[in-house]
Amino acid sequence: MAFFTYRSLDDLRAAIGEQGVNLACDEEIRLLTQPVAIGERVAGNRMAVHPMEGCDGTPDGRPGELTFRRWRRFGEGGAKLIWGEATAICPEGRANPRQLLLDEATAPDLRRLLTETREAHRRRFGRADDLLVGVQLTHSGRWSHSRPVVVHHTPTVDAVTWLDRAGGERLPLDYPLVSDAGLEALGERYVEAAVLAARIGFDFVDIKQCHTYLLNELLAARNRPGRYGGPFENRCRLVLDIVREVRARLGRDLLLATRLNVYDGVPFGESVHASLPYEEGWGVDSRNPSRPDVSEPIRLIGHLREQGVRLVNVSMGSPYFNPHIGRPFERPPVDGYPAPEHPLQGVARHVEAAAALQQAHPDVIMVGTGYSWLRHFALNVGEASVRSGRISMVGLGRGALAYPEFAAEVLRSGRMSPAKACLGVSYCTALMRAKNKEVGQFPVGCVPRDPLYVPYFRQAYPRR
Repeated sequence: MAFFTYRSLDDLRAAIGEQGVNLACDEEIRLLTQPVAIGERVAGNRMAVHPMEGCDGTPDGRPGELTFRRWRRFGEGGAKLIWGEATAICPEGRANPRQLLLDEATAPDLRRLLTETREAHRRRFGRADDLLVGVQLTHSGRWSHSRPVVVHHTPTVDAVTWLDRAGGERLPLDYPLVSDAGLEALGERYVEAAVLAARIGFDFVDIKQCHTYLLNELLAARNRPGRYGGPFENRCRLVLDIVREVRARLGRDLLLATRLNVYDGVPFGESVHASLPYEEGWGVDSRNPSRPDVSEPIRLIGHLREQGVRLVNVSMGSPYFNPHIGRPFERPPVDGYPAPEHPLQGVARHVEAAAALQQAHPDVIMVGTGYSWLRHFALNVGEASVRSGRISMVGLGRGALAYPEFAAEVLRSGRMSPAKACLGVSYCTALMRAKNKEVGQFPVGCVPRDPLYVPYFRQAYPRR
């Protein structure tokens, strides 16, 4: 079934009305092209590149040739906020064997990656002092490719977690939890990585709390014993300790940010209604898990704001068990399922949850997610969100892989090109899922829009 059949903004508006969702589209894109203050810095426009992984680093965690190419294209693309992709704080925290890693050995290569990105931007636009480039610091927790690191047991999520990422043994319910001391040690690694990122020259660091990776999963650890589980204050303790220590070490030399899940959702196809209230997710309405409850995320952002966080990237869902929540799609990935709702419902869920956070914390710069399925109309909807005060900035993830120069195109012509925009057909996700390569991971890019990735896709899926 084709969902996206819109030839004009009027067609899209009609579909929005039919679906009964709270979205609007502006004819002209103006506010997104204007500067915005973020802490003590200024970004030259309100368009962002989200942290979409390329899975193209070297086995020891350095950026590879394709990483440099991708980041240079983002630098040339015109967005003034480049939210660098997930970069592990330790080798055992990597989600795949080609994920980037930040340590003393890889720091010179990441410095070169940052320098080349800024230089690419400066060559095209004449300046880079209004370009902000950050790095997302992560530990993959239960999704670590070498061995799961689990912070709490949840029957529904454990049921879709594999000890062997190739699909062997499921995670047993008696699998040991990481200890409080182990979490404290990981907290120290986040701080050390943030200090190293500042030394390299990144404008900001993101302490990643999304997509059910370690710090995000900890936010939902209501049944975990000890100082990091149970009540809200315990579940948020580690991230607040990390942010507090980074601020103590660096002062205002580094802008602090977080990409935060506001709604985890539940694993697709898992029945949870027989065991209500549902207590296994973060930002989930315990009486109706299909709905977000953003009260705790709003509360956490208040605490983060007190510690100096002024930039929040709003996300939701898990790519491992409910990808339609995080990335509304036209076609599912090869290991996925057909869309269980119209993608406009998913886009609206993103926009409305982010709006609730923005309205609760109007002095925090919120970056909106979930727009890529809208193709060349993404920024028309984003413009309406900014105009109405529902968000401060708008970013593209899959959309930027397909169309890295989307912002430059808008600055030049006032619109995005339908011939270049993301199609939402999940080929990038399919490459991310493919493991039948000698290094255990294929590089990720847009197969329909970037011919360089076509041979990789054919190698990964020779029968398609």
